[in-house]
Amino acid sequence: MNVFRTIFLLLFILSPSACAERPNIVLVMADDMGYGDAGFTGHPFVKTPHMDAMAKAGVVFNRFYAAAPVCSPTRASVMTGRTPMRTNVPQHGHYMRPHEITIAEALKGAGYVTGHFGKWHIGSVQAESPTSPGGQGFDEWLSGLNFFDADPYLSRNGKYEQIKGQGSVLSMDATIDFLKQHKDGGKPMFAVTWFPSPHDPMHEVPEGHPSDLYKNVKNKRERGYYLEITLLDEQLGKLRTALRDLGIAENTLFWYTSDNGGLMQKSSGGRARKGSIYEGGLRVPSVIEWPASYSPREIDTPANSFDMYPTLLKIAGATVGHQPRLDGIDLGPVIAGKQTKRPPMGFWHNHTVGQGTWNDRLIKQLMEAQQAGKPNPLPQRVLKNSMEFPTFERGDYNGHAAWNDWPWKFHRIQKKGKVTTELYHLVNDPMETTDLSGKEKDRARRMQNALEKWQASVYDSWEGKDYAKN
Repeated sequence: MNVFRTIFLLLFILSPSACAERPNIVLVMADDMGYGDAGFTGHPFVKTPHMDAMAKAGVVFNRFYAAAPVCSPTRASVMTGRTPMRTNVPQHGHYMRPHEITIAEALKGAGYVTGHFGKWHIGSVQAESPTSPGGQGFDEWLSGLNFFDADPYLSRNGKYEQIKGQGSVLSMDATIDFLKQHKDGGKPMFAVTWFPSPHDPMHEVPEGHPSDLYKNVKNKRERGYYLEITLLDEQLGKLRTALRDLGIAENTLFWYTSDNGGLMQKSSGGRARKGSIYEGGLRVPSVIEWPASYSPREIDTPANSFDMYPTLLKIAGATVGHQPRLDGIDLGPVIAGKQTKRPPMGFWHNHTVGQGTWNDRLIKQLMEAQQAGKPNPLPQRVLKNSMEFPTFERGDYNGHAAWNDWPWKFHRIQKKGKVTTELYHLVNDPMETTDLSGKEKDRARRMQNALEKWQASVYDSWEGKDYAKN
């Protein structure tokens, strides 16, 4: 544990339910795959046979939401169980605070061996940084700062290198190597694979399909997008085969999802696409396989990426002392069919602008300096703004926020001080086309009050008040 966390007196305790048969846990996440971009979610031609097989064998969430419509914030939500702005990640490229308790730390404290492979994008990949995968609880890591493509520059436990191959394939191969290495080590395994695809520039291609796949798609970018989704599907198939070959498939919880809505609006599963608080920017595919405990089923109750943290900690029997406020819930009762209503969910985007992060350019600089024995050329990227605690005026809630109290969804949009509101019934109007705020004035008022109360609590967290309580 690094010095930034010691003041919070973290306590990790195994509950009585935690036994030798605790599952291995593998979390896999795509970068920009929309809800409708798989065969099992209804895409008319994209080939995803392994995702489809997962869906047939596992638990399918029909209405799963990313906590944000862009990448870095959703990743922070998975790691902490909190809406990402609480953790200092309001937009892409911002660093998650080292004060946060991560799922990797919690599971490591509960006896798991932990590994991260692929895109990081919530902190540094410099070994000395408390915001790196190693600083945030991962024993082993092969990670990039942001999306990467062919022959990427990556950080392996803080040692920089360029590796030949396709980025998504390298990420999965590293994951499987981790599982092979530790399967007989006496500890349950926790592996996180965050693919760099199908994010732009979409130069990766499937390995096991003909070169003319999707040749009828005339738009080059769109075709590249579908090719990368099929490549990801191949990697999921490779992982499923490896779990069986290693003899650990039965008691491995394998969860696949995406970090935000897709790039193709026509298959996003809702209004708009990535970057939007409307459904198309937030709704994503999500499937769990855990043969030892879960039989095939579909879940219609809404769920969120920040639910992954409390759900998995409960399954692993890990209890965190001095837990900052959570937004997520344990999905165990939902999966078991004992709970069909969840608490409302808040979303908030475009409060703050994003920060550019060029993976290969930055890691190449670090690698060349490291190999030459020169000082770190990017000291400003060790912490960035992760140790800053901004203050905010209550009532000034810039950006686009929404309150999902299923099946109702209320939008509050503030731009240049002007506030507009919208209200939709998502069952009757899944594309959010008919604003009911004028007809449902009382409901809209109640939901706006609830949303703004939540936004005030997010400001409290962002200002650091959660840490002061610990």
